[in-house]
Amino acid sequence: MHRIAVKKGEILQKAGEFNSKIYVVESGLLRSYTIDKKGKEHIFMFAPEGWVIADNIPPELQTSLYIDALEDSRIIVRNKDIKSEGQNVGPLIKRLWVLQKRILMLMSSSAIERYQDFIETYPEITQRIPQRMIASYLGITPEALSKVKSERMRKS
Repeated sequence: MHRIAVKKGEILQKAGEFNSKIYVVESGLLRSYTIDKKGKEHIFMFAPEGWVIADNIPPELQTSLYIDALEDSRIIVRNKDIKSEGQNVGPLIKRLWVLQKRILMLMSSSAIERYQDFIETYPEITQRIPQRMIASYLGITPEALSKVKSERMRKS
C-alpha cells in the first residue's frame, strides 16, 4: 500500500494491462471506463472521495477497464489481495452494491429513473463532471440527457 498524487487526466490503468490495482480515493475524483471498437467511451463508474475503484478481473488476466483522474487526486494504491482486503470490506461492499443496483436499473429502468439514481448515488459529483460523462454512465446520448433533465424539472 502506498499513497500517490495524480493530476487531472492522468491514466492509472489501461485496458490490456496485467497490473490491476485497487485505488482508494482520499481526495479528488477517478473514473473507470471502456472504449468500444468504434472509439466510443462507456463509463463504468465514478469514484469520489472515500470510494474504491478497481477492475474486477482476476489479477492474472488482462484488465478490461481504463482508470483515470477527472480531477487532481490523492489516492491509496493497493495490490489486489482479497485476504488483506478483508479488513477493508466496507468500501468494497458499497462498490458491489452500487454496481449491482446499476446493472439492474440498466435492464429495467427508464432514463429518468437512472438519472435520479445517479444523483442519489453521486450527489457530490454532479457539478464536477461534464454532462457527456453523465450521459455515458447512464447509457444515453447527451441530447437524451438534456431531455431527461428538462422532464425532471417539469415534474418537480
